[in-house]
Amino acid sequence: MRLHRLEMTAFGPFAGTAVVDFDELGADGVFLLHGQTGAGKSTVLDAVAFALFGTVPGVRREAKRLQSDHAAATVAPQVALEATLAGRRLRIVRRPEFRRPKRRGDGERVEPARATLEWLDGSGVHLSRIPEIGDAVNALLGMSADQFFQVVLLPQGEFARFLRAENEDREALLGRLFATERFAVAEQWLADHRRASAADLADRGQQIERLVSQICQVAQTAGPDEPAGAVRWAANCLDRARSAVTEAQQARMRSDRAARQTSAAFAATQRTADAQRRAADARRCLAELAASAADHVGVADELAAARRAEPVATHIADAHDAQAAADAAARAQTAATADLTAIPGGADALDDPETAAHRWSTELGGLEALAADARRADELSLQHDEWSDHHRRLSRRRDQLVARIAAVPAELAVAEQASAEAAAAAGALAGHRVEVERSTDALHAAQRLIPHRQARQTAATRVADCRTEHADARERLLDLRERRLAGMAAELAAGLADDSPCAVCGSRVHPAPAAPMAGSVRDADERAAVRAEAAAAGALAAAVAALAELDREIEALVARCADADPGLLAEVSTAARRRLATASAAADRVDGLLAEVARLREEQAGGYEQCRAVEAELGSTVERIEANGRQIAEIRARVVAACGADDGLDARQRRLGRLIRAAGRLQAARATAATTATVAVRAAERAVERARVAGFAGSDDVAAAIRPAGRVAELAELLAVVERRRTSAEAVLAEPTVVAAAAAPEADLDRCAAAVADAERVRDTAIAVADRAEQCVRQLEELIVPLTAAVEALAPVQARHSELAEIAEVVAGRGSNSRRMTLRSYVLAARLEEVAVAASIRLRSMTDGRYEFVHSDDAGPRGRRGGLGLHVRDDYTGTIRPAKTLSGGETFIASLALALGLADTVAAESGGRVLDTLFIDEGFGSLDDTSLDAVMGVLDELRADGRVVGIVSHLDELRQRIPTRLHVVRGRNGSRLIGPNDHSAGAGEVVTDSSSPSSSWPDSSAPNSSPAVVRRSTCSPR
Repeated sequence: MRLHRLEMTAFGPFAGTAVVDFDELGADGVFLLHGQTGAGKSTVLDAVAFALFGTVPGVRREAKRLQSDHAAATVAPQVALEATLAGRRLRIVRRPEFRRPKRRGDGERVEPARATLEWLDGSGVHLSRIPEIGDAVNALLGMSADQFFQVVLLPQGEFARFLRAENEDREALLGRLFATERFAVAEQWLADHRRASAADLADRGQQIERLVSQICQVAQTAGPDEPAGAVRWAANCLDRARSAVTEAQQARMRSDRAARQTSAAFAATQRTADAQRRAADARRCLAELAASAADHVGVADELAAARRAEPVATHIADAHDAQAAADAAARAQTAATADLTAIPGGADALDDPETAAHRWSTELGGLEALAADARRADELSLQHDEWSDHHRRLSRRRDQLVARIAAVPAELAVAEQASAEAAAAAGALAGHRVEVERSTDALHAAQRLIPHRQARQTAATRVADCRTEHADARERLLDLRERRLAGMAAELAAGLADDSPCAVCGSRVHPAPAAPMAGSVRDADERAAVRAEAAAAGALAAAVAALAELDREIEALVARCADADPGLLAEVSTAARRRLATASAAADRVDGLLAEVARLREEQAGGYEQCRAVEAELGSTVERIEANGRQIAEIRARVVAACGADDGLDARQRRLGRLIRAAGRLQAARATAATTATVAVRAAERAVERARVAGFAGSDDVAAAIRPAGRVAELAELLAVVERRRTSAEAVLAEPTVVAAAAAPEADLDRCAAAVADAERVRDTAIAVADRAEQCVRQLEELIVPLTAAVEALAPVQARHSELAEIAEVVAGRGSNSRRMTLRSYVLAARLEEVAVAASIRLRSMTDGRYEFVHSDDAGPRGRRGGLGLHVRDDYTGTIRPAKTLSGGETFIASLALALGLADTVAAESGGRVLDTLFIDEGFGSLDDTSLDAVMGVLDELRADGRVVGIVSHLDELRQRIPTRLHVVRGRNGSRLIGPNDHSAGAGEVVTDSSSPSSSWPDSSAPNSSPAVVRRSTCSPR
């Protein structure tokens, strides 16, 4: 992670817009952020944290108020940060939640927090949702906000918190830093599986107990003495149940034979008793029929009279119906007469309604023709209204045309002027395009110039390093050659052999060969040094070539952009594009404007012609309106004369129609009344004649003999029943079985039925006993199978549960775990040991080898969990003592070393991401000069590794030691970074600042703002 540029607007104590260029600040590797107490030094770090994570470190996040009290209430607080995270360059702009006055009315409005993320490397989709931005930052950094505040941004007053923390607090912080949730999940997984295994084991035991209880209930016996013998006990219960089934089946067969024999004897006795009963019933029926013979003769006479009177009654009913119809017709004639006289003019038609109806029909036909004329008058009236409306529309149209003819000349002049201006803009379009291409090319060159210059610095450093490496390699090669020449005699002597000639003198005798000296050089060593020197020379040549190539590219870029500021070039390019867009828009309007001019001229030419046509149409419309009025008046005069005393033509037509219909009803009623009277007289005469022929003196005798249809059927059914009973009784007495039964003794059914009941009761009891025995066997067979399976499966489950329970106890820090450490604590202890090793390297360097960290995994007091203890070893005394015994300055040094160790370990844990930037907020005031030298030496090592360290402090000593500074000055109107005209800067300092507020979103930087950086031209020695 490397920071490039920070912009703050209305944030904390900064009322305006302050810009910090971290590329300039971090050029030397270490920079100082200093100023008065409360000026806002920590606010700069808060702005970095807020831009990345949307929150600030330490207790300041609890206030949740980041808006500057010095800025205007309408200015939105905002932070913008450009940085490179995991190789991706991006720009994050965040605006916190703040309150502003309502634009209308009193009161305040809460503006919600907003954020944007823009990828400056040209790839990726820009983000505007706060959760997505947070996920992207966490993924690139590989750490959360808490981890960042612990290893990158070390807040004021937070240094010693981790060093002096108890085991529980240290475990919580390390858990967040190293993301050991997966080990806690493993602990929970084991605990959950242990509980599930225990529940499964208990369920299996309960299942066995339930099966044993069911077998006891089925077999009606006591349970086994021990659970292990449950299967053998159940088998014995099944054998006893099967023996009981055999005995019950034999008893059932014996009782079944006895029941069948008793039932057969009862059936024979029952048949004899039934025949004797039927004979007695037949004799009793014949006696009853003989006793009621006289009654049966009366029933027969009544039935005969009813059947003779039935056809006569029909004719009498017809006579009654005919008389009723005659009476109804007479009443209808009277009603029709009243209806006719009730209508005006109807009384005159009572004598001859037919003639009157004909006269009224003739008059009604004449009124129909007149009604057609009336409807025609209504249609003419509607046309009159339409022509009147048309006359008004034509008048309005004439007025509009007159007004439009007067307005066209002014519009035509405006359109002609706009057309001329658009044509001029179209002519300048090519020049604007050239201007945009030039400004865009210059902007691209200026933007590329910045990374090229940074790359040149790196390349120059690489050239210097390669020169040093080449010089060292060449010096080593010369040294090896010199040493090899000095030991050449020993090298030649090593190749001598007996009876072999010497390569120098040719002698085969070697009396005193030279012995090798200490540190002698071999030929292989010289060849390796030659290769190393050649490789260093090649690397130097490549580095020099790369530097020259960069110089050529920078020169070309400077020629393209004139080394101008990219921000200024961006404004020039934007303005050129704006002018091009304006000219393009004007050029696009040329054809439309020319068409508009032609249209207006055509409209002006045709306006007068349309106005004359409208005037002519107005004249003809007036003539049509007057002719329609005269025709309507004539028709309506004829209608009034024809209506007479009636209220209108429709009323007269309705009255004539009612008269015609009433006269027709009266004529029909008179004819119907005469016809129905004649029919009634004839029907009465036929009824009297039919009664005489049937033997009745009159209609009264007929009415007395008449019986309802149901009564007639009842009388006939009664006589039929009497006959059937007599015939049936005589047939029963003639049956042979009845004759034989009458001669036999009386049957005793009660004694036989009791014997049958006893036999069936014995059989039912035997069947029930056998069924219960068979059901017991089936239930026992069904229960023994799952019991056997459950008992066999219990042992392996018990073994697995014991093993799982033991592992879960150990992982949870209980049982055989002597250190009382959970799995998560054990992993964190290993991480803490790595942190202690990494921090000890820094601590020994800063304390001249006196102190180093010691990790302790001892259990805490009163059985508390251990594993996360952290002590220091004092080399002066050789003792290990708690970190709380260190002095204030020693505590700061130890805390800083521990923070750096944490940073290295967390960086390695987060995938090897390099954390190029580190901030330290205060704490240096407790150090003496010697300790401060040691601490600054460690920070120099970080700078040598390519990391940038920002120190927040107000100490003058640090101002003398650190050449690059950022000065924060407080004032009554808010804090500011030192401006270009502020003479409070020391001699040799170069200062730039911007404090102008901006209200734009999302880019709030002012066009002329420049970063606030303080650098000295000369560096003081540390």
